[in-house]
Amino acid sequence: MTVTSRAAVLGSPIAHSLSPVLHRAAYAELGLDTWSYDRFDIDEAALPGFVEGLDSSWAGLSLTMPLKRAVIPLLDRISDTAASVEAVNTVVLTEDGRRTGDNTDIPGMVAALRERGVDKVESAAILGAGATASSALAALAGICTGPVTAYVRSAARADEMRGWGERLGVDVRTADWTDAAQGLRAPLVIATTPAGTTDALAQAVPETPGTLFDVLYEPWPTVLASRWTEAGAPVVGGLDLLVHQAVLQVEQMTGRDAPLAVMRAAGEAALAARGR
Repeated sequence: MTVTSRAAVLGSPIAHSLSPVLHRAAYAELGLDTWSYDRFDIDEAALPGFVEGLDSSWAGLSLTMPLKRAVIPLLDRISDTAASVEAVNTVVLTEDGRRTGDNTDIPGMVAALRERGVDKVESAAILGAGATASSALAALAGICTGPVTAYVRSAARADEMRGWGERLGVDVRTADWTDAAQGLRAPLVIATTPAGTTDALAQAVPETPGTLFDVLYEPWPTVLASRWTEAGAPVVGGLDLLVHQAVLQVEQMTGRDAPLAVMRAAGEAALAARGR
């Protein structure tokens, strides 16, 4: 069958990405038989040549690390959402060759939280201060009415998070990582750290915790998420975020409503297969 429209996820490393599973499941459900979605291991040095080589069959790109900022100079315009955190995870290509960048991680976070009944919180805690933490702050700008405390490992990271807070209009306070257990008492805790980083905090989960949003999806559940579930409290996982941001990508690239439930089921099946 002839492919008429192409899309792909770019990053390095990229072999672990679930994006092809999610997007292909959407295409199958929508009857987009002539659409393809692939993955390419592309680093910052190779990105300009790859983008310049795209022809009119390309509909869009998904971007993961380390390309979310590197792609910006290669685009014709970026959305206000992407500009707010200086990070693009979605590129839509039009027939006339224009490239538009957006960030679906931020509305994806908001949608994932809303799905668990979290529309507004009085305060929140963020564990970590990397790129995902800035997206979390941007998401919190719309749903948190009070302060956000970021637990970080260095003064430089603390300064960076306060800077993002000023830019995004969020009241950000910072604390040392050694005090991160205190942050677990917040109504909403967003863990943005690499696998294993929060394991030691699990024993400090309060008796009646609020909502945990742990952005990891593999391995899953994390030790912290398991303890949170044992306490009977809501947990939003990295797969929730991945699916919701991918739904928005599919809709932008295809112009069709994306099948959320089908995409989530495909992602769950893929993760289950990896764990066998």
